[in-house]
Amino acid sequence: MTKDYSRYPDQHPDSTGHFGAYGGSYIPPELQQEMDKITDAYLTISKTHRFIEELRSIRTHYQGRPTPIYHADRLSKMCGGSQIYLKREDLNHTGAHKLNHCMGEGLLAKYMGKKKLIAETGAGQHGVALATAAAYFGLECEIHMGEVDIIKEAPNVIRMKLLGATVVPVSFGLRTLKEAVDSAFQAYLKDPVNSIYCIGSVVGPHPFPMMVRDFQAIVGIESRAQFLEMTGSLPDVVCACVGGGSNAMGIFSGFINDPVKLIGVEPGGRSLNLGDHAATATFGRPGIIHGFKCYLLQDEKGEPAPVYSIASGLDYPGVGPEHSLLKDEGRISYEIADDVETLDAFYTLSSVEGIIPALESAHAVAYCMKYAKEMKHGSILINLSGRGDKDLGFVTENYGFNIDEAKKSMA
Repeated sequence: MTKDYSRYPDQHPDSTGHFGAYGGSYIPPELQQEMDKITDAYLTISKTHRFIEELRSIRTHYQGRPTPIYHADRLSKMCGGSQIYLKREDLNHTGAHKLNHCMGEGLLAKYMGKKKLIAETGAGQHGVALATAAAYFGLECEIHMGEVDIIKEAPNVIRMKLLGATVVPVSFGLRTLKEAVDSAFQAYLKDPVNSIYCIGSVVGPHPFPMMVRDFQAIVGIESRAQFLEMTGSLPDVVCACVGGGSNAMGIFSGFINDPVKLIGVEPGGRSLNLGDHAATATFGRPGIIHGFKCYLLQDEKGEPAPVYSIASGLDYPGVGPEHSLLKDEGRISYEIADDVETLDAFYTLSSVEGIIPALESAHAVAYCMKYAKEMKHGSILINLSGRGDKDLGFVTENYGFNIDEAKKSMA
């Protein structure tokens, strides 16, 4: 790392919401007016002592923060000697990192006098987290979810409904995450005055990539201090899975100006043919989707391409604009883990460490299991962004209980 990133957070995004050439706000004028109100409210309200203290109290007494860092000793020995550590966001209330920004967005909505939270969800983790925030703040909640993901992530659908949310099935297109975003935007446009669209990642028009990153930065702040206390040094590598990229930006933000290698792991899916993966930063090119500019997987017409991932939360054809900038600058390296490697990591972490990871998080574990063998020495910190309770039925019904059974079913 040669570039000085000491002032990076203060300089990104710029006043127009751009991270270099990416980001911005490509939306209709009437919606832009509402986004400008959200931007102004966030930049004003979130800096007040009252807001900060209330959010800190929520994180401590409701979310259960800070989440611990765990040294995966047995997994480390299996992988050849590099020491693997896990930032246990799966122990965050609701089982994933998503609550970090959902409670922040919900609190902002309360201060703004909004009555309803609207969002999309893929794996259901963001949907559950936002439904939880709505229940906590006494707000209405509407979650849009593709019909494919509703079947795959049935436990989270049940949780959302129990929490009082209305789950809206999305039946057009591929019926997965991109279409859920489209549907949620359409619903938000009907009443932007009384509702707020709480985007589930560091994507969308300004100010959401900035706002979600800032709320997720608690992961990086905690991780850096915890790792130094545990080991006396910084990790050599920090790794996280990347779909839209919220959990990755959260933990990476704590190490952006340190001599630490940052690795984002994308879903390689079934193959590297277009439509069989969702490795956006790896194979995409600049384009516009859902009101912002980013690396985007595109078809021959320049439209967002169909994507696939075994993990519902990663099957998005775009990626956060900040990821796009940091890819161009070489600050983050983007790698791939395919379905077989991901399932192997899912089974291995479960049986070796007693920790069942979300399929999304298992992508990062999968890549680091390989990378640790190449490193031989040093330390790797993985953001274990979510727990795998939601994936148990889908995995065991379709792939069995170990990697050998999985390979047979996929043959």
